[in-house]
Amino acid sequence: MALDSKIPEGPLADKWTNYKNNINLVNPANKRNIDVIVVGTGLAGGSAAATLAELGYNVKAFCFQDSPRRAHSIAAQGGINAAKNYQGDGDSTYRLFYDTVKGGDYRSREANVYRLAEVSANIIDQCVAQGVPFAREYGGYLDNRSFGGVLVSRTFYAAGQTGQQLLLGAYSAMNRQIGRGKITMYNRHEMLDVVVIGGKARGIIARNLVTGEVERHSAHAVVLGTGGYGNVFFLSTNAMGSNVTAAWKAHKRGAFFANPCYTQIHPTCIPVSGDHQSKLTLMSESLRNDGRIWVPKNMDDVLAIREGKLKPTDIPAENRDYYLERRYPAFGNLVPRDVASRAAKERCDAGYGVNKTGEAVYLDFASAIERYGKERAHVKGFDENDPKVVKRLGQEVIREKYGNLFQMYEKIVDQNPYETPMMIYPAVHYTMGGLWVDYNLMTNVPGLYCIGEANFSDHGANRLGASALMQGLADGYFVLPYTIGDYLSQDIRTGKIPTDTPEFDEAEKSVKDNLEHLINNNGAHSVDHFHKRLGKIMWNKCGMARNAQGLKEAIVEIAALREEFWKDVRVPGTQNEYNEELAKAMRVADYLELGELFAKDALEREESAGGHFREEFQTEEGEALRRPEFQYVAAWEYKGAPKDAVLHKEDLVYENIEVKERSYK
Repeated sequence: MALDSKIPEGPLADKWTNYKNNINLVNPANKRNIDVIVVGTGLAGGSAAATLAELGYNVKAFCFQDSPRRAHSIAAQGGINAAKNYQGDGDSTYRLFYDTVKGGDYRSREANVYRLAEVSANIIDQCVAQGVPFAREYGGYLDNRSFGGVLVSRTFYAAGQTGQQLLLGAYSAMNRQIGRGKITMYNRHEMLDVVVIGGKARGIIARNLVTGEVERHSAHAVVLGTGGYGNVFFLSTNAMGSNVTAAWKAHKRGAFFANPCYTQIHPTCIPVSGDHQSKLTLMSESLRNDGRIWVPKNMDDVLAIREGKLKPTDIPAENRDYYLERRYPAFGNLVPRDVASRAAKERCDAGYGVNKTGEAVYLDFASAIERYGKERAHVKGFDENDPKVVKRLGQEVIREKYGNLFQMYEKIVDQNPYETPMMIYPAVHYTMGGLWVDYNLMTNVPGLYCIGEANFSDHGANRLGASALMQGLADGYFVLPYTIGDYLSQDIRTGKIPTDTPEFDEAEKSVKDNLEHLINNNGAHSVDHFHKRLGKIMWNKCGMARNAQGLKEAIVEIAALREEFWKDVRVPGTQNEYNEELAKAMRVADYLELGELFAKDALEREESAGGHFREEFQTEEGEALRRPEFQYVAAWEYKGAPKDAVLHKEDLVYENIEVKERSYK
């Protein structure tokens, strides 16, 4: 089956404008007769729901949290990219496009990425108008900082809580439409299936998580903005409720799943402390603007630190290995996430990890505190050579920029990061893979759209920092509202979609059968027992590095674990009540299928690219080794079981950018 990405003809810079000029529209009177379901109310889903309702569509919005305000988008800390060139440092739409494609190791779709860069500037204006409190310089202009993989400052931020502030903007826009009656909000509801009628997505089956009731909801189109699947690893930076269920159910109804093996390992996370943990905590990449990453040069110092006989502040600069600055002098500590993560793993694998487990490196702010302190002392007319004054003033600057992140670290680790370096280590964070979509953000199932992290389209094999918020809001505010109108223009005479059809009957029965099986199974082990075992397989054999032998073992082990889960899982309680274990069991069942496809995709891709690092394919320097024959999107078609999935390929053609060595030296 040929994949039609529906990329418009013409020059790259004109594609989006020409596309908008030629699509079909729905007039305001007809929009009132069209229903759209939006699943997920994070930045992508929330902005889409608000915008579609503002345009006049009738929107039904679903989230499994008690409020859209609790969507996982709040956890994005460091900032949002936009090509406004406020710093005058050479940024442009093309530069953002280039950095994103290069950062993704030349494995993303060119036209989608350029459109993302093109609309990025509009996002900032939209959010400022909503009252998002972006950081500002002394003169009142919006401030910018740098993120990994770029040589310019293009990241707008609100201290270390940018995602939360942006989500509040989208949430306020949603609330306006809820008040007008244009959005019907379904909190504490989880989508458990997509209903396809006549080849088109026409509704969903959802479960009321409070009462346990299974409900039917119809619409003329369904939009999924449900985030990523990082929790397939059990331990990740994702909220514990984040899951793959909506996307996976869509996949089982015909939507292709693209590049599942492309999972990002974030280099700046608080290290694992023990088996008791249920999630990991992210320290924003923005910290790498001012923090320097290092490990001791001498093994004796490493051992003394682990034994508590030496403090990191006791080690002089000449005995520290600032390994990112050593290996990548052009970008230093701001190399892309995949590069920084592998470099940390290499140092720790060599024995230089600084905590008791040997899996941690230092992120040190002493140099930044001194630099900022001297600058502020100079401005205030204080003694620049007084170390106490410099330290106090420097810490003030760091507190203004990153205070909530430092406070969070201290609460978790019980160490003061102003006085001693943070300890960090890579952890599962973002998933670049997701449902395959065309230029319109529609899956290969007509009427089924997928936006934000839940689709595959913009980030290739590695996402640059501060681009998740950019993609979510671009899709929801500025792309989907145009593209979905072209499709819905064919539905102005359709009328309401009925729910008393055989397709709804079958989908509801399938959901109820699974729920009843899990409740009545009475096995010996908890849901977490199976999730943790899956996570260990995924991390050990599909994690920061993979090889053919480990991936083949993972495929067999996950299939066996899935069979054991359905025979031996125990879910307490009943179906018709608030039962979080039952909801979790449904999600883990989907992870046990996704995990196998993940490993199958990673085994098929015999190269290293971005977040996918195959040990057999690396340069002499230990960098990822791409292979030109794998310059394609891997789109998998469900055929009854993950092992039977069929691979379809969308060739990636770069006409406006040169594919070359991905060097950050």
